[in-house]
Amino acid sequence: MNQPHSKRTKAKSDLSNDGLLQEKLAQEDISIQENPATATITVTAVEVAELTEQEQNDRLHLERKVERAFFEAGKALMELRDRRLYRSTHKTFEDYCRERFGYSRRQPYLLMDAAVVFDNLVEKCDRNDHILPTNEWQIRPLTKLEPEMQPEAWQQAVESADGKVPSHRIVKDVVQRIMEKTKVLNTYQLGEVCQILAKENPDLRGKGGCWCIVTGVHDYSCTVKIWNGELTVGLKHLKSYEYLPADCEQMQVICDRISRVYSSGLEESVQRFLESLGKLNRAYLTGLEEKVLSVLESEIRV
Repeated sequence: MNQPHSKRTKAKSDLSNDGLLQEKLAQEDISIQENPATATITVTAVEVAELTEQEQNDRLHLERKVERAFFEAGKALMELRDRRLYRSTHKTFEDYCRERFGYSRRQPYLLMDAAVVFDNLVEKCDRNDHILPTNEWQIRPLTKLEPEMQPEAWQQAVESADGKVPSHRIVKDVVQRIMEKTKVLNTYQLGEVCQILAKENPDLRGKGGCWCIVTGVHDYSCTVKIWNGELTVGLKHLKSYEYLPADCEQMQVICDRISRVYSSGLEESVQRFLESLGKLNRAYLTGLEEKVLSVLESEIRV
């Protein structure tokens, strides 16, 4: 008779203990909620292994690849353009870049200009200073300066960025300050016919003596069109022919005609003839030159 009573007592005791436990936990929760600043958070430390010497070398090598990606693209584009390796599928370099790489008309030229500046920085900047541009956008302001001024401007930009890769804005500000100190008035006009003066500038190799049409006027340079495309030329590397407006218009027509035939992919001997027309020292074609060019134009229309 007493056994069942004993069980009920035990059950009641267990229930009482559970109630006390729940109350205690509730009090602890309330205590933590009311005093979050006194809560203790345990963080497990994770040991990070140091890079081995080989891993450090691999990291540096891969970082250099990332940094030079736009430079390699610009150099490759220059070779594709100069060797006309697009001629089997496209009439013009611009069409090739647009269809093959999805570039706008300006993008390949921006990359090629950036590659030239990057090469200049690598050659002339402190070899112990590994801070170099990582994209074309950072370099773009430097294209407004003469090659000998670009390394100095870049070093100033790196210093302004506390020894890190400077942003486009920082580089632009530095270039602007330099330009204000050495302001040179650019008197060239759109459509003006000029002669390219290489003056030992490796970027203008093979272009010395060529005539060109000014298509863009900048503070320290001009964008010009020659028989095989466009390029940016510093003011000291240009000399105006001082042609009359009518002569400039005639040269623009001749330039367009030569460019169309040059980009058509005809024989190498034809290309050499067209390049010789690109170095004329007069604002007209002779009768024979006109006949030969007309024949070539008829060939690409067939």
